[in-house]
Amino acid sequence: MSEPPEPLNLAGMPGPAGSGQSAGPSGAAAGEGPGTGTGPGPASAAGPGVTAGTDAVRRPRTGARTVPRTRKARLRVAKTDPWSVMKVSFLLSIALGVCTIVAVSVLWMVMNAMGVFSAIGGTLSQATESGEGGFDLESFMSLPRVLLFTSVIAVIDVVLATALATLGAFIYNISAGFVGGVEVTLAEDE
Repeated sequence: MSEPPEPLNLAGMPGPAGSGQSAGPSGAAAGEGPGTGTGPGPASAAGPGVTAGTDAVRRPRTGARTVPRTRKARLRVAKTDPWSVMKVSFLLSIALGVCTIVAVSVLWMVMNAMGVFSAIGGTLSQATESGEGGFDLESFMSLPRVLLFTSVIAVIDVVLATALATLGAFIYNISAGFVGGVEVTLAEDE
């Protein structure tokens, strides 16, 4: 006859069945038997209300609501990598520059369609009129000139924002060495 397999420890708790002890010749695991509270014998000596055996199933309480737990972790940003800060700020500055150029061109088209430039240009030309004519706002505020000026401003913004963000990363690393850095609390819903 073959020996019966060892009982499984279903609860995941350390015990005689999960402790790696081998079964004896009688087929029972070491530590099982009467008076130990783990075998098929009488109730355990631990007292009433304690389950005898490892295959007891934990039953949920009736009427108990299950509330999702939120795990929280307090972390500290101790150091930032200036190279990664520079790359991210460069890409964000380019995106901001493109958005600025698109917004200025749309705003110029709307103002031109409403006749704002011609109205203000007529008033300025009458106010500054001399023998050869007044100031022509419409030719000065043409779309190519406005977009060229906006592009120059966007390029300057990309360079300055990237340099300032990288310098800020260096300054943060120095100050985090003194005060410990910024503490962040992260939460994860289960």
